Amino acid sequence: MGAAVELEAGGRTVRLSSPDKIYFPERGFTKLDVARYYLAVGPGILRALRDRPTTLERYPEGVEGESFFQKRAPKNLPDWIPTARIDFPSGRSADEICPTEVAAVLWAANLGCLTFHPWPVRRGRADHPDELRIDLDPQPGTDFKDAVRAAHELRAFLDEQGLRGWPKTSGGRGLHVFVPVEPRWTFTEVRRCAIAVGRELERRMPGRVTTAWWKEERGERIFVDYNQTARDRTIASAYSVRPRPHAPVSAPLRWDELDEVAPDDFDLATMPVRFGEVGDVHAEMGDETHSLEGLLELADRQERDDGVGDMPYPPDYPKMPGEPKRVAPSRAKRQDDK
Repeated sequence: MGAAVELEAGGRTVRLSSPDKIYFPERGFTKLDVARYYLAVGPGILRALRDRPTTLERYPEGVEGESFFQKRAPKNLPDWIPTARIDFPSGRSADEICPTEVAAVLWAANLGCLTFHPWPVRRGRADHPDELRIDLDPQPGTDFKDAVRAAHELRAFLDEQGLRGWPKTSGGRGLHVFVPVEPRWTFTEVRRCAIAVGRELERRMPGRVTTAWWKEERGERIFVDYNQTARDRTIASAYSVRPRPHAPVSAPLRWDELDEVAPDDFDLATMPVRFGEVGDVHAEMGDETHSLEGLLELADRQERDDGVGDMPYPPDYPKMPGEPKRVAPSRAKRQDDK
């Protein structure tokens, strides 16, 4: 590998070892290419990560090598990168890095971090999300265009509620829509709002959208993954590189672009060009925050009028108050038949 190089970011120097190491063999992109990419989109990635406890998805040998998620801040963390204490559903806790400058992103890239997974909270208020994140996940038989149709309906609903959503590609086939909210509510309450939004989309788009947690029930529909709002569940940040052979990135979008773009339009090579031309199209995302009271009232109405309550949590969670039976319907039927 080539000799180490030094990169400058915001007046700070970051050392990059083995800059010639190939990270994306299909495209020939190196570790240095990844670092330079993050430098090129620096204001955007920092806007998405600033002051947020962040899990690092690391690929030290590139996308074809072994990978792991690093939640706890590395022992060799520089003293200029702050951390925040976060609590996991298990009751355990950890200190995660909270980037406050672009140099922190480059430092993580030197460790082989491709994708950054920020919590929807800021350090200092780690128990109160300031983003409602809605994950529109295409199931087999559906694609990005189906997710776009669901996103348009979602936007119409959010507008009715006086809420503004900000869309981005997932870096795969799906879409994410983030709604900045006041940090007044708990993870449980924010998750309840995500469930309410998903159920409203189901009502408006029957046969096209589902909140069914069990894959056997989803069918060829867009899944609103409400559990992405549960504590310790994160979504890849805007501008994060995704670990796929063609080096795609999660791309912030304007609503009027959705029908004209495809996920493959945005990658390690094309995003810096776009960023240079239009900048961060989500730069104003944090300028206005919203109340969740309307969505919580909707959740109350759904429970009262439709008889629907909480939904299953991920399998690694402790049993939660009010949660229904956590077993796939087909398995439950077999148990009942015994």
